[in-house]
Amino acid sequence: MSRTPDEIQGCTLLGNTGVKYPVQYDPAILETFKNKHPENDYLVTFTCPEFTSLCPKTGQPDFAKIIINYIPDEDMVESKSLKLYLFSFRNHGDFHEDCVNIIMKDLVRLMHPRYLEVIGLFTPRGGIAIFPFANYGDEAHQDLVKSRLAAAFRNDF
Repeated sequence: MSRTPDEIQGCTLLGNTGVKYPVQYDPAILETFKNKHPENDYLVTFTCPEFTSLCPKTGQPDFAKIIINYIPDEDMVESKSLKLYLFSFRNHGDFHEDCVNIIMKDLVRLMHPRYLEVIGLFTPRGGIAIFPFANYGDEAHQDLVKSRLAAAFRNDF
């Protein structure tokens, strides 16, 4: 059940050794491929332990571990494009909460998943760590949206 060349033709970044890292935030980098198992609800998790953005006021760097969990529907995000997309935040000035919500909204717009959550575990600055959590679910997954948000209040991630 290998993928055919037609099934991955939209994945232009994977295996491309000439790819340049973006210097500005760019959701257009994101690419998708078709889910071969849309009949199943299953979880896909991405962990980016080296996420960096900039404070919009001071320009100082902020560092985080970003965790993305999603239940795909028809489309899935290609991992190299996701890596480059997350890298595009390196010079982007926004608050932690904004970055997490932007990532969530961009991925929902891209894939139309059944469920998606983004967790930002930002390292402390000034003695305070911030852990924003944003999630989305289609109509069939609203119970999961509510239960995961409630769990985030207890820091169950």
